[in-house]
Amino acid sequence: DVPIRIHSECLTGDAFTSLRCDCREQLEFALNYLSQQKHGILIYLRQEGRGIGLFNKLKAYTLQEIGYDTNEANEVLGFKADERSYLVAVDILQALHVKRVKLLTNNPKKVAELCGSNIEVIDRIPIAITPNVYNVKYLSTKSEDGHLMGSEPLFCQDETD
Repeated sequence: DVPIRIHSECLTGDAFTSLRCDCREQLEFALNYLSQQKHGILIYLRQEGRGIGLFNKLKAYTLQEIGYDTNEANEVLGFKADERSYLVAVDILQALHVKRVKLLTNNPKKVAELCGSNIEVIDRIPIAITPNVYNVKYLSTKSEDGHLMGSEPLFCQDETD
């Protein structure tokens, strides 16, 4: 049972400490958590701006300044609210012969993609983030999209249930 974090690149948050998202806080939580375990994996995926790239992410920021939420901004730019896929992470885990994971995430899409690829998510480790004035709308939108912001259980379910 391997604790893992699948983290999508966020230059503005991870490197420049932007307060508009919770990416840096999630990455720091994961690195701290993994450093306290016997083993663990951090997979850092090049999926800036929920998969739309840095340039388009900055355009989305401009739209957010005039009132669009993060999903609406991406859609106005011609993208889905979230363009990311986690199948590359699945390939990495399979190459490492990892079959059972404890997934550090609030995102049910990550759980679903791993479970659908024969990697068993035996536990979800929630990443609690305290909102600030700059990211409260962003976090609210994530919650409305189904992201689990608390300790709700979410893991692979037996198909016979």
